[in-house]
Amino acid sequence: MAAKPGASLLQGTLDLLVLKALALQELHGLGVARRIEQITRGTFRVGPGSLFPALHRLEDAGWLASSWGESENNRRAKFYRLTRAGRRQFERETEAWTRVSLAMATALQAP
Repeated sequence: MAAKPGASLLQGTLDLLVLKALALQELHGLGVARRIEQITRGTFRVGPGSLFPALHRLEDAGWLASSWGESENNRRAKFYRLTRAGRRQFERETEAWTRVSLAMATALQAP
């Protein structure tokens, strides 16, 4: 995953971003990468070398399901969607990340 200077990712953040990208609708791999770039306002650009292993890992964990379909440019593509377990995992990870980010913000504001 490429990031703007100073914008590195903590372990597990890519998984959360993938789950977030798929929270509204199913997408093919390139669509997931575009959505992550969009929702992070260009801060994170996910390359195939990071994205596809993450998609496979999340699918193996039971958090994503996939099916083959046609992309917007009429090419065969694998589309991913959240499973019920994936939605629960997304909620758990969102709550955990919110707690961590709030704690970090509080710590950084301390004298």
